[in-house]
Amino acid sequence: MAARRSSAYLYRFLLARPLDPTSTYGARSHFSIFTPASTLDCSGDFITSPQKRWASKTATTRTTEVANKISIGPKYASGELEKHEKDTGVVYYGPISSTIKKVKHLSLSTCCLSVSLGPVITFMTSPELNVVVKGAVASCVMILSASTTAALHWFVGPYIHKLRWQPGSDSFEVEMMSWLATYLPRTIKFSDVRPPKTNRPFVTFKADGNFYFIDAEHCHNKALLARLTPPEDAHQSTFRNL
Repeated sequence: MAARRSSAYLYRFLLARPLDPTSTYGARSHFSIFTPASTLDCSGDFITSPQKRWASKTATTRTTEVANKISIGPKYASGELEKHEKDTGVVYYGPISSTIKKVKHLSLSTCCLSVSLGPVITFMTSPELNVVVKGAVASCVMILSASTTAALHWFVGPYIHKLRWQPGSDSFEVEMMSWLATYLPRTIKFSDVRPPKTNRPFVTFKADGNFYFIDAEHCHNKALLARLTPPEDAHQSTFRNL
């Protein structure tokens, strides 16, 4: 009898206790005393919220893994990728083309700043100096900056940044870089290619009075490379036969 009374008192105590919908105990009591519809709503809210959090975490993890994957080859933006895909017939890309362009931009920027601000800074500082001395110092700064920019252009001028060629064609197109760091297309015939007779560094062949350089290690078309680097005796034997 005592056991039955204690169980009855415990049952009445549980029924009189207010339910907390946020607690696990409240969710279980709610499941035991309310209607099936409300039970499904409560249990559904209780189950789907962790599932939603788990699904969002899984999607975020997968997105991060895809973004962190290591890709082989150069990375292009959306516009650059479309432009890269439209380049048909390109058989050679200069491996340091982007580096040369950045260095030329830096050199041009420093040259413009030196030419424009050099005389101003020279004449505004050191008022005790003579005007002739200030003019000489400003002239030296301008000449030094312009000479380094010209030397850089002379050094990387023969570098071929891109080469287009269709097998069987008697000519090819190259993209060179101007002194303003812009690309200039040129069309060259194979009949005009000559061996370079100069001590200038980084020169592969000569055509129409201009020197050109192509990196042989990164030119995978060996037939094209052989036509761009003819031996010196080849043209001499041709003229002898004439």
